[in-house]
Amino acid sequence: MNRDTGCLSGVRQVTSPNCDARPENSTIDLLVLHGISLPPGQYGGDEIERLFTNTLDPATHPYFEELRDFRVSSHLLIRRDGELVQFVPLHLRAWHAGESSFQGRSRCNDFSIGIELEGCDEQPYEPQQMDVLVAVIQELMVAYPALSPERIVGHCDIAPERKTDPGPAFDWEELRGRLASA
Repeated sequence: MNRDTGCLSGVRQVTSPNCDARPENSTIDLLVLHGISLPPGQYGGDEIERLFTNTLDPATHPYFEELRDFRVSSHLLIRRDGELVQFVPLHLRAWHAGESSFQGRSRCNDFSIGIELEGCDEQPYEPQQMDVLVAVIQELMVAYPALSPERIVGHCDIAPERKTDPGPAFDWEELRGRLASA
C-alpha cells in the first residue's frame, strides 16, 4: 500500500467522486463490511461501479429509480470472483456508512474504511472473496495500527435500524478464525 496516495498496489482503481477529507486528526480505527448486489441478488455487472461513480442509469432497472439521487461510495469492493476494486483512497472519507454509531461515536465514515462484498444477506459469499478479504484486512492492520480484529464490524452493527448487511450468510467465525491464525 502506498501511504502517500492511500491506494493499494496491484488493484484496479475506479475513481468515485463520493468522498471528501476526513476530519483533522482523525484516526482510522474501524473496518466496516458491507454486502451489495445490483440489481438485488444479481452479480457480475457494472452497476455497483456505476452507482459509486454516479453514472447508474435509473431507466435500466426498476430498482435503480430508488437509487437516483444516492451519492455513495466505498473504499474497496471485492467482487464474487475475488477481484478487488478501489474507489476511494484510504486516507479520504468514503460515503459508505451513512447515519451510524460505534461505541458511542457517531459518523463512522470519519474514522472507518468501508469494504463492500458483492453479495446479499441470504446467499453465502464466495471462498475467493474471503481469501481476498483476509489478505486486505491483514495489509490494512499493518498500515493502520489502530485496526484490529475486534474493530471489524458489519454495516448492520453500526446502523442496526437501517441496515442488515453483510447479513446472516457472512461467515464471521471463519473471518475471525483466519485472522487469529495468521
